Parts: sequence; structure tokens; C-alpha cells
Amino acid sequence: MNRRRIGIMGGTLDPVHDGHLHMARYALDALQLDVVLMLPSGNPPHKPDIIPAVHRWRMLSLACTGVPGLEMCREEIDRQGVIFTVDTLASLREKYPRAEFFYLIGADTLMELKKWREYGRVLRLTKFAVCPRSTRYTLEELDAERDRLTLLGGDIRYLDMPAIDVSSTAVREAIASGKPAPHLSPLVQEYAEIYGLYGAVPRIPEAAAWLDRVHDDLTVKRFAHALGVAATARRLALLHGLDADRAEAAGLLHDCVKCWPLERMQRVARENALTDDEAILASGAMLHSVVGEYVARTVYGVTDPAILSAIRWHTTGTPGMTRLDMAVWLADAIEPTREDYPGLAELRSLAEVSLEKAIEKSLDSTLRYVRQKGLSVHPATADTLAWLRTLPACQP
Repeated sequence: MNRRRIGIMGGTLDPVHDGHLHMARYALDALQLDVVLMLPSGNPPHKPDIIPAVHRWRMLSLACTGVPGLEMCREEIDRQGVIFTVDTLASLREKYPRAEFFYLIGADTLMELKKWREYGRVLRLTKFAVCPRSTRYTLEELDAERDRLTLLGGDIRYLDMPAIDVSSTAVREAIASGKPAPHLSPLVQEYAEIYGLYGAVPRIPEAAAWLDRVHDDLTVKRFAHALGVAATARRLALLHGLDADRAEAAGLLHDCVKCWPLERMQRVARENALTDDEAILASGAMLHSVVGEYVARTVYGVTDPAILSAIRWHTTGTPGMTRLDMAVWLADAIEPTREDYPGLAELRSLAEVSLEKAIEKSLDSTLRYVRQKGLSVHPATADTLAWLRTLPACQP
């Protein structure tokens, strides 16, 4: 049996950014690794002021969603007390006794390895791959330290990768100012801003509590989608002069029951007389918007009819839907984690110019596809498209 080759991306990841992901993806190929464990530190002795682990873990899961070869690892954040790398590596060695480990570090960390607890033992537990980053050390100093550690039994190699130097401080400052952060996933920025992390001012007072519940009720992939829709709905609202906070709130909650079993949705719908449409009751893809509006109102405490309307109509649409409804509907279709489909790039561009034309084009494509497959179209969708075509914005 071949030994597994496992990379380890450790550190506070506070927050995880494109520099971390670039390093992990490059090492995956260059070192022919089977997987890279993304390993956020729990309570490092040298960094007492980091963001709580629960938030760093969630942000990391958002950034890694859909990235092949990256695997989340809770080895450090689930342990109590001060965490040392030597203990982590010993534990991983027990879990993967036949594995070959490659710990990914930057150039500065190479010079700091001698300060790690039991660093001689650390050198026996893992190999090290050094990724180029801006450093205060010269190449001669780095080579000398590598040679010294090699004589002690270490296996240390340089990765010949293009450097992406990202300042974590600059990322955090951008989040605090509400500006797009350089080299940061929009999902991570959305999460940080909703919670008011890194000095950001929360826009929606209830959103942090909402997000905890949404996180618990959805899969990781669906949670990432919800953050993507919230961020995209906000951006579209700002572009088109709509209420951005309402759009963001509706986007965050639009799929709040999406992962419920169909039977549970049906039971709630029937017990509360939410719809008698048998086609909707039979389809979780449509029913989740109906039940989602009800849950947003009764569980999340949403009273704003504009937010509730956007949640209710984000699947089928409806004649007379508001422009805020349209922004959330389109955000659901074009948010950044959406897998590519024919016309997606064009739809994203059109949504920035005209909500009406974009939703008309999307509904038209959907109806053509469904009919080509010989499937039935819900009347609400066809009626919505017909109504859109009467609007001045959609006239030729």
C-alpha cells in the first residue's frame, strides 16, 4: 500500500485569504499530495488576541467550499489549553500512521522553527515545504538555517511557486472599513461583516443570531451559498438604488429551510395553511421558499414585509414582484459559488445593468430548457415571464 502524502496548512488563518489557498493548492500539485489538511490553530501561546476559533473555522469552511484536495481539520481547535505543534503532529501521526507529512510554512517561519517546543522532535514528525514570501531574511540566511536543520535530521525543501504576498493586516483593515478586502473571498468578508469581526460595524442587528441558526440548519455548501446570495443581493441593491440591508437580510435567510426533509416542510405548510398548491407541496425546490418565509417570520422574528416577500418569491417569481424581490432572485442565480452553466457570465453582467432584463432572460432560458426536457413548468413562473415582458424596461 502506498503511503499517503498529506500536506498541513497551519496557523491562525485570521482570516483565511487567497495567499493561504494559493499556497495549499500549489503544494498539492508540486508535492503530489493526496490532500492538504487546513488546520486552524486553537489557542496558540504567541497570539492571544486572535478571533475566536468558531469564527475562523466557519470562515475557513466558506473559503474551502468546492476547492478539491483541501480538507478541514479540527485537530487543534477541539483541544483545550495551550496548543503546541509538536502535540498536534504526534496526534496526527497516530491517526495516519503510514502517512508522510509536509508542513507548509513561509520563509520567516523557517527561521523561527528553532523556537518551537521540542523542535527536534518536530523535525522527525514532518517534512517542511517553504513557500516564498516577503521576508526580512536574506537567501544566504535562509539557506544556512535550512542546512543547520537538515544536519539535525530535518527534511526541508523550497517550493518554486509564484509568490502572492497578502497582508493579513490590510485584509482586516479593509473589513473594518467596509471596503472590498484584497485577496479575500467575498463569502468570508460577508461573514466577518455580519458578525462585526475585525472592527466592522454590523449592518443588521439580528444577523449574527440569524447566522448561527442558518449555519446549524444548512450543509456547509448551502451555508456558503446563503452567504454568497446575501453578499450578491447587497451589491445588486446598491447598484440599483434599493435598500441594501433588506436585500442582504433576505439573501441570508432565503434558504433557511432548504435542507429540511420534504416531509417536514409539507407538515409545516399543511398545519399552517401556507399553500394548497399540490405542485408546490410536492417539490422541495419550490416549497422551501413558502415555508422559508413562514420560518423567517415565526422563528427568526422578521416582520418586514419586503424581506418576507423576497424570500417567498425567490424560486417561482410572481407577477408584480418588486425590484427588491428581483435582486434577491437574481442573487440566488448568480452568486459566486454557483457552478457554471450556459449564460451565467452574461447573466451576471446583465444583472448589473437591468434587473428586469436579467430576470427575464434567466426565466426565458429556464422555461426553454424545462420544456425541451418535456417537463412541466409551474404557472407562476410562466406568468412571471409574461408579466416581465410587459414592463418598459423589457421592451425591444
